[in-house]
Formats: sequence, C-alpha cells, structure tokens
Amino acid sequence: MRTLHYAVKPVIICIISIQCILIAEEGEETEYGWENQVVGSFNLTQAQFDNWTQGGENTLAWQLNVNSSFAYEQEDFSWTNTGKVSYGQTKIGDLSSRKSADEIRIESVYLRKLGDYVNPYVSALLQTQLTKGYQYVEDERFPISNLFDPGYITLSAGVGYEPVPYLKTRLGAATKTTITREYAVGLTDDPESDRIEKIDTEFGALSVTELRKPLAENILLTSTLELFSNLESFEQVDVRWDTIISAKVTRYIDVSLNIELLYDSDISPKRQLKQLLAMGLSYSFL
Repeated sequence: MRTLHYAVKPVIICIISIQCILIAEEGEETEYGWENQVVGSFNLTQAQFDNWTQGGENTLAWQLNVNSSFAYEQEDFSWTNTGKVSYGQTKIGDLSSRKSADEIRIESVYLRKLGDYVNPYVSALLQTQLTKGYQYVEDERFPISNLFDPGYITLSAGVGYEPVPYLKTRLGAATKTTITREYAVGLTDDPESDRIEKIDTEFGALSVTELRKPLAENILLTSTLELFSNLESFEQVDVRWDTIISAKVTRYIDVSLNIELLYDSDISPKRQLKQLLAMGLSYSFL
C-alpha cells in the first residue's frame, strides 16, 4: 500500500503574460494612407508540486501569438492585409510536451469604393500550421498533420456591405482548395478514384461578417463569422466563428477571452471548440 508523506512543501505557481503592441504611423493621423498594427503576446503558466497531499500534476504551458494588420485606405479603394501566427505547447506531469495551439492565417482583401454601402471586392486567404500534429493513444502518438498538410487557400469575389463603421460583411463566389502531402485520406483523397489525390478544390459561396465594437471605454469586442458552402447541401457548410473580448484593466494590464468555434465535415463530423482566457501585461510603444 502506498504511504503518504505529510512533510508538505510549498507549491510554486507562476503565471506570466506579456503583450506588446506596436503601432506604426507616419506623421499626423490622416483619413487616407497606411494604418499598420502589430500585436504580440506571450503567455506562460507553470505549477510545481512536491509532497502535496491534496494532489496535483506539475504543469508548464506557454503560447505565443502575433496578430498584424496593414491597411491602405484611399478615396476610391481600400486594401486590407491581416495575419495571425499562434503557437503553444503544454507539458503535464511525466508526459511529453504537446501542442496546445498552432495556426498560420494570412488574408488580403481589396475593395473598390463605388457607393456608400455596397462595393465589389476580391480576397485571398491562406491557412495552415507550423509544425507536425499528433493524435495520442495511451503511450503512443500518431502523426496526423503538418505544415501545408493540410493547407487551405480560399479565393473569393463578390460585394461588400458596411451599414455602420463597426460592422461589415461580404458575400461572393469562392473556391476553397485543400492541399495535402502525406495525410490526404479524409481531407482530399477521393475513395472512388484509383489514385491518391492530394489536392481538392470546392466551388461555392463565401460569407464573412466582421464586428469590431467597443462595449465600454476599456472593453472591446471583435468577432468574425465565416461561412463557406459548396452549395451541394445545407449540411456541408464550413463554419469558423472567432470572438475576442479584451479589457484594459489598468494602463499596463489587459484581460482577454477568446472563443473559437470550427465546423468542417471534411475534418470532423463534430464541431470543434477552443477557449482561451489570458491576463497579463501590455505596453504601447507608440
């Protein structure tokens, strides 16, 4: 029978979150021209237990996020480029380190201003991950994804609508191309084909709605809903809903809640859900 030792030692728990905000501007603020922003954050959580009678596992988790926006505004057109890189790992007890976040997302949208509210646009979106992903079964792990395996390229053209400054939406025809290398089964490969297909292109419609609205003087809500359908059935609608609520508690302390919902029947028959709550330090260089 296992013996408990009651020589209790302190528990070491450390949570660090650092956010850096870089805003590049040239001269005074103007109505037209470039408006660039780069936001970086690093979160670190660590817990260590030694003879802790209440139980617990040693934990080390970290995550790095970089979000950028480069927007060029003119009287007759606008060109917006956004990027997101996110990567993190978690280690619990004697288990090996495992990924907790891994995403690369780059989008470019060109919009021609013909009217006050409705205007034509073209867009390109690239999504993939940085490193190899694994599925864990007991003490074994099996690779299931990698850089550009899969990768997603979505091209779209249509019309955009902006009824109010904090809400804009666009709807258009689109192509969604899925690229794979080693893990084609279940993503791009057609079981009725005699050869392994590593590229699959779907034609359909894309809807993107973006909300960016202050809820209070120090609280900001940003939410993006993306819907893609190959128009074959209502059950085959890919959904990505990413919502962030960020609050500036003091000049140097921020709190944010991020909830991301994904559904793609080609990847999983069930919806995927991710939630991240972070509190840490922030600093504006300009």
